[in-house]
Amino acid sequence: MSDVWINASSVSDNTTLTTQTQKKLKKKEKWKKYLERKKNRKLQRTKAPGHSGSKPAPRPNGAKPTPPANWAYVSPFQPSASADTVTNHSSKPSTSTHSSCFLAVSGTKGDDPKPQSQSSWLPSSAGPSASSTFAPSKTLAIDCEMVGAGPKGHISQLARCSIVSYDGDVVYDKFISPSMPVTDYRTRWSGIRRSDLTGATPYAEARKEILKLLMGKVVVGHAIHNDFKVLGYAHPPALTRDTSRFPLLNQKAGFPENQAASLKRLTKAIFNRDIQTGRRGHSSVEDAKATMELYRAVEVEWERTPTSKTNNNRENTDTTGR
Repeated sequence: MSDVWINASSVSDNTTLTTQTQKKLKKKEKWKKYLERKKNRKLQRTKAPGHSGSKPAPRPNGAKPTPPANWAYVSPFQPSASADTVTNHSSKPSTSTHSSCFLAVSGTKGDDPKPQSQSSWLPSSAGPSASSTFAPSKTLAIDCEMVGAGPKGHISQLARCSIVSYDGDVVYDKFISPSMPVTDYRTRWSGIRRSDLTGATPYAEARKEILKLLMGKVVVGHAIHNDFKVLGYAHPPALTRDTSRFPLLNQKAGFPENQAASLKRLTKAIFNRDIQTGRRGHSSVEDAKATMELYRAVEVEWERTPTSKTNNNRENTDTTGR
């Protein structure tokens, strides 16, 4: 009986050893297959189109990589929150307020978008092109009313400035105290009276506020060089839209292309609406709104036209017919 037990135990031990060996072999085989699969995947990635299998070469002088296709170019003239709305106090003729919008950045949709060319993503030093379309929040219309100073009131001085948004909301509207003594209020045209300038904002202060609003924006005006002149300011031509110098407006109104039509005539002919009719003289808010309406009526065509053509169309613009 003892011999039989020993033999059975020996058989059991042999069976256990065989099982362990088989397990080890299986583990080895699995590990080997895993390593082979890993190697194959690495080879497939290396052979994929456009994959060199090596790390990208360093870019010279710290150059930036080409941006992804879903990036959008943002104009360097990003408005600041403090410059979009000027708080007006006692010197503000109008009670209207304005909340400005900022330029929205949108991406390109699609699962596998094609990369954009380098020319569509420009560095911040490049300004907007003459034919680019600008966001409404970056477009303003301006109109200034002047009084006369000096002998016979021949020196124009800023007495009121109104700025409206793309939608016609009043962004800025103040009476302004001229830097020189007034000798002619020009009330028939300016609508300014002596009482309007009592406690008005000093010229230097108002000028800073106005230029802060205009900076980096597309500025629309009628015979706008007069407004800039009285402000002592030169706005970039690529960001200036003068409705007295765009032939398509004259075409729409039925006037000769080279004629310097007044704001009043253009508004009547195109919109069949009368402006500047009151006995109290012009309203710079009304004029600024009419100017923005004229611009919007031909905006698409205007932005497709090179700036040089619109700016040099009519050099002899009527400076008084507003």
